[in-house]
Amino acid sequence: MIVISTAFAQSAAGGAESGLLSFLPLILMFGVLYFLAIRPQMKRQKEHKAMVEALQKGDEVISSGGLLGRITKISDAYITLEVAELADKPVEVVVQRAAVQSLLPRGTLKETR
Repeated sequence: MIVISTAFAQSAAGGAESGLLSFLPLILMFGVLYFLAIRPQMKRQKEHKAMVEALQKGDEVISSGGLLGRITKISDAYITLEVAELADKPVEVVVQRAAVQSLLPRGTLKETR
């Protein structure tokens, strides 16, 4: 009878520590996930937002659909891209501002045409 009560007392005392230790791997996994996945994604989103806000008329860009063009008009939500010239008239396409994937160095489109 004394052996059973001693064993029960030992397991009850270790129960509080094992409860905290059981959450430690979960906390560590969340920390690793945050630094490897969430934080870099938030940084990329912040950089993309700053790039989209800084767009100017005359910038050469690539849209998310792969369309290369020069910005001719800018509004709050949309930009107009000149993608080609056909019979000395510009071919223009309207895309959302957020659809701009990257900014190209000036003069890039002259090399591709």
